Amino acid sequence: MAIRVNAAGNPPAHGPVMDGMPTDFRDGKTFPRRGRDAAGRALWLLRVFDKGRAAAAGTIHDYVYPCPMDKGVFERWGVSSQEFDAALRAHASDDEIVRWFEDRVPEDNVRAANGWLENEKASNMDRQDAEEGAA
Repeated sequence: MAIRVNAAGNPPAHGPVMDGMPTDFRDGKTFPRRGRDAAGRALWLLRVFDKGRAAAAGTIHDYVYPCPMDKGVFERWGVSSQEFDAALRAHASDDEIVRWFEDRVPEDNVRAANGWLENEKASNMDRQDAEEGAA
C-alpha cells in the first residue's frame, strides 16, 4: 500500500492512512502512544511510529523526533533514523511496521532496547506517562 502524500511530500494529517493512529499533537491533549506499550516484541515502537508520522506531517507540536530516547532505541535496534523514516513511508499501518521491524531487527537487539528502556529509562517513561495522563 502506498502512502498518500500532500504537495509538500508529507502524508496527510488525517485520512485513511492515519485514522486510528495519534499523529496530530498540536492540541496539547493528544499524545503518542506510551513507550511501555509493546508492538510485537518491542517496547517504544508504537510511540516512535506515532512521533515519526507526526514529524513527517508537520503536526508534532512540542515533541522532538528523533529525541535522545528514540536515538537510543534506534541504536540498540541497529536501525538508523533514516531507515526508520523510510519504513514509515513504506508501511502505513501498525501491522505493517511491526512486520517490517520483526523482519529487520534481531531478537537480541530487541531485548537490549527493551532492557535499556525498562531499567535505565524507567523514570523517563514514568515522567512521560504522568505528563500525558497515562499514569
